[in-house]
This record gives sequence, C-alpha cells and structure tokens, in this order.
Amino acid sequence: MKLPDVRDFDLKGKTVLLRTDYDVPVIQKVKGGEKGAEVADETRIEESLKTIEVILAKKARVIILAHLDRPGGEFIPELSLEPAVKVLSKFLKREIPLIQHKDLSGPLEEEVIAVENLRFDPREEGKAQARQAFAQEMAQLGDFYVNNAFATCHRRNASIVELPGLLPHAAGLDLLEEVRVLSSIREKPKRPVVVILGGVKKSKLSAVNDLLGWVDLILIGGKLADYPEAKKIKDHRREMAVLTKSGEDITAESAREFIKAVEQAGTIIWTGPLGKVEERRFEKGTKIFARAMARSKAFTVIGGGDIEAALTKFKVVDKFGYVSSGGGAMLEFLAKGTLPGIEAISR
Repeated sequence: MKLPDVRDFDLKGKTVLLRTDYDVPVIQKVKGGEKGAEVADETRIEESLKTIEVILAKKARVIILAHLDRPGGEFIPELSLEPAVKVLSKFLKREIPLIQHKDLSGPLEEEVIAVENLRFDPREEGKAQARQAFAQEMAQLGDFYVNNAFATCHRRNASIVELPGLLPHAAGLDLLEEVRVLSSIREKPKRPVVVILGGVKKSKLSAVNDLLGWVDLILIGGKLADYPEAKKIKDHRREMAVLTKSGEDITAESAREFIKAVEQAGTIIWTGPLGKVEERRFEKGTKIFARAMARSKAFTVIGGGDIEAALTKFKVVDKFGYVSSGGGAMLEFLAKGTLPGIEAISR
C-alpha cells in the first residue's frame, strides 16, 4: 500500500495539523494537598517526535490534534491533554501552549501548539453531519493535514476521516511504519498464527471474527473471557482463560496453559493485558505469560497502549518483535488490509 509521505511535501511557511496518538495512560496524584496528573508511559509521545521534527525542519508550524480516553463530548478535567503536552514540552525543550480549538484565530506565533482533547467536543465522534462541521472548523486552522495516529484510524472520527478530505494531506512516519510492518505480517505470516485477546473492549471480539480463517488459534483472557460474545466465536480453535475469584486476573494455571498453547507458534499477536495490571495484585497472570513470550522464538507482535505499558512495566517490551500503537486498529487492519483513516489519506 502506497501512502503519501509527509517527507515528500514542500511545507515551508505552512501550518500543519498533525493528528497524533496521545491517548496515553495517566495517573492522578495528590501532592501537597493539590491534585495533579502524570503520564505513566511516555512512549507514544516520544515516538511522535520524528514526524514533528520532519515538519519543523521543513520550516512549517505544527498544531497538534489528539484525544485522551472517552469523555463522551463533555469537558472532564481529569482527561485534559495537559500531562501529555507537558511531556511533549520536555522532549522538544520548549513550552507548548495547550489551547481550546475555538480560541485559535489569526496567524500563529509559536512553532508548535496543541489543541485540547478533541473528544471534549461531541462532534468529534458524532454523526456524519456533525463530524463534517467540526472538521470544517479545524480545517480553518491550517494548510496541510498529517495523520500519525494509527491507533485511531479504525474510528470514524472527524479528525481522522473528514478532516483530510478538506486539506492536502499525508501520512506521518509512525503510520507509514505501521502499515509497512502489518501489511507484511498479513500477507506472509509465519505459521501457525496465534492471537491473544485481553483487556475489556468488546470491539476486539468483532475484529477477531473477521480474522477467522487467517488465524490458527485464538486465546482469550482479561475481562473478555467473561463476555458471552467471546464464547460465540464459531468454527474455530479457541481457548478461554479462567479468571481468579476477583475477576480481575487470569489464574496462574491459565497463564501456563496459554504458554503451552503457543509453544509451536510462528507468529504471536497479542493485544490487551490478561488482568487489571495497573494494580500490582492483579498483574500475575499477565506477567507470567509476558515473560514466557519474551523468550519465544516466534515473531511476536503486541498492539495497544495498555499492553505496551504493561510490558514496559515488566521490563520485557524490548524483547518483542514489533510494537503496534493500536489494539483494535491492528486487528482490523490485519483482517481487512486497510482502515477508514488510511482510506481517507489515500484519496
């Protein structure tokens, strides 16, 4: 798949709307009686620097567009992008202003600014007409659009699908790499192929249904193992984890059964932790399985911010063959070979 590459465009003097993936884990803390928040895993922000630096080197200005979690179209202070922007300021060694999109007007003085959580506006995830209106407002802010947010490319959000239709556009470096690597895996996987599903998002179960016939074995853990939909995956070899009494982790025995199940795998694709790993008492099952996967001779792929953060915490993330930023997006791309956000910048 050939996508327009941001490196191939003359952007001198332009303002670039850069859709990044800053949906990072944030920890709420209290210091000196005051509430605050810190980014628990800075990986996604650091990975965006390559594309930002390419744009700045071309003498263009950058407006960062991103979201955090699912505020449902309401302003929720705990879901502000402020912690992520602080980290970006640290990496770029400059103060990055965080501004509401409606407050942006006139020529920019700063080289880089960030727009507050797009999902605070209900139109970002709204119906088509609302999304189009929001995209038109955002398009007034810049001259060029770059999508570098692979993990959101399966969502029909205004900033992902509608906005690139209003401006000249290209793909950022992270998105280009995701498409290159995942296309290779999709077209020529080393078999057997095993997919491990964890976490809580039911959308993964829908995505994996589209992979039936391509996948040789499906292992299901985390909260997904409790969902009736998981047991409805038909005509396929699958194994379900047994959860602990709390329901917040898989049993150590289940983790060991999963390890046995993947011993002969050629390709292992894992999205979502197998327990509530943000709490130490519920991390055992995921840790047991992760350490075994780190020693696997298969080509190992993980996808999604939660599992990436967990494996970073366990100090094994660098032992995996490829780290995709998307969980659901990765599964859908492997099933279909494209995503709505990718289609939007292909035109």
